[in-house]
Amino acid sequence: MSCGSSTLHTMTTESAQLESLRVLHQSDDYIVVDKHWDIRIDSKMWYEKHTVQAQLGHRFPELSDPSTYYGFRFCHQLDFSTSGALCVALNKAAAGRAYRCFKDRTVTKAYLALVRGCVEEETQTLDFSIGKNSSEGKTHMMCIEGTEGCENPKPCQTELTVLEYGSYDGDPVTKVLLQPLTGRTHQLRVHCSAIGHPIVGDFTYSSGADDAPYRMMLHAHLLHIPLEPEPLLASAGDPFLPAADPKWLPRRSLRTLAATVEAVLERKVEEDRKIKEEKEERARREEERRKGRRKQRIEEESEEQRTQCQEWLSEWAGD
Repeated sequence: MSCGSSTLHTMTTESAQLESLRVLHQSDDYIVVDKHWDIRIDSKMWYEKHTVQAQLGHRFPELSDPSTYYGFRFCHQLDFSTSGALCVALNKAAAGRAYRCFKDRTVTKAYLALVRGCVEEETQTLDFSIGKNSSEGKTHMMCIEGTEGCENPKPCQTELTVLEYGSYDGDPVTKVLLQPLTGRTHQLRVHCSAIGHPIVGDFTYSSGADDAPYRMMLHAHLLHIPLEPEPLLASAGDPFLPAADPKWLPRRSLRTLAATVEAVLERKVEEDRKIKEEKEERARREEERRKGRRKQRIEEESEEQRTQCQEWLSEWAGD
């Protein structure tokens, strides 16, 4: 049983190699790669040889930009242990266009995850403000508002949709699609942990208890950036298939991955359409107000001119 993906994902349980960069999309302005699950995007440490930055430099030396620190402009971030779609801009203008989309929250991202236990509520919005954990020994972590040591929590939401129920290495797990509506550090990991269903293999947010799996089961499956004139859409496949990892055994499927992602994109298109219509309506009303103010000024000026003219006529008649 699968989740709507009929092709085997090429990512394996093997560690990342310099030559193992998988390219999902390439154009004059952007490259989207399928980031491996145990590799940093970049690093200032001389001893960190395996990074996406190094992989890109090895594969595309002619595209490296010496005016940048890392040689390539990464449009967004993925955690060290998270795999999947990662966008790289190949010039400053392209980076600016992508940055505006991320800043305006018009980018659509969807992640696949295996989480511990059986998530009973099939679709839900996880709404927990997240802040930095200031507790001793946990300063590298984030936490939800109301927990001890939580500093400067900010609102954030995640849409969760259950795809399949099954087991991983004999323990009950649920395969879910996670759509972050905001972009906080470790958001998906903290939100899943907050509802009692931490991501399988998340060593950090299981307090070091979940150390048996070879990786953290979180994967950036979909990336849609509404660039003009042509949007960028990339899919990084599904690494959580029994053929790729036999410890994962699906038992009951609720919905396919393909249909769920299609619904996410359709909903996004509809939301964007409504936002565009509202923006156009606001512009129309503002233009009407400007016209109304201009008309009022003209009428006021005309009245003032008429009064002044009458005064002149009266003075002339008096002479």
